[in-house]
Amino acid sequence: MGYKEDRIWSDGFTTVIKRNLGEAVIRVAPNEDDLERNTDFIVFDLYGKRIACRIRKNSDLKWYHNQFTIRTARPSGVRTELDKIMEGLGDYLFYGFSNYDETDLVQWILGDLNVFRNYIFQYMKNNHGELPGILKRNDDGTMFRAFYYRDIPDFIKESRMDQPR
Repeated sequence: MGYKEDRIWSDGFTTVIKRNLGEAVIRVAPNEDDLERNTDFIVFDLYGKRIACRIRKNSDLKWYHNQFTIRTARPSGVRTELDKIMEGLGDYLFYGFSNYDETDLVQWILGDLNVFRNYIFQYMKNNHGELPGILKRNDDGTMFRAFYYRDIPDFIKESRMDQPR
């Protein structure tokens, strides 16, 4: 699929993404805050933060359930997700997998892109400029890298990690 088709498909998850992001960043306040500070809920300080979203098909879950992927090339030559991330754009990544019916998400993470950027820079510094991750190619000519969550400590800020289906 090209950008337009990708965007139309992923835009179908807007309501689901907003619901899950709300659950990820809004918390019930501790009793002390309720009693002493007139506070029932606490929102993580995300004011003015930019969140990139990527939703994968359920069929990809069995292969990538413990990883996330970032596009590194399109046949058109346009800037990719990795290019934009490495330029310092975006603060968080919401990355999830659809359910079988493509009506909800069965797994998602909210990752800190600053942590990811630092991981990339450190890896490249220690590995003669080589990029981390596993390089993959799609049938449509796009390329991406797969990154294991376990390799990037403190990347995941919130998650729902159901078992692959």
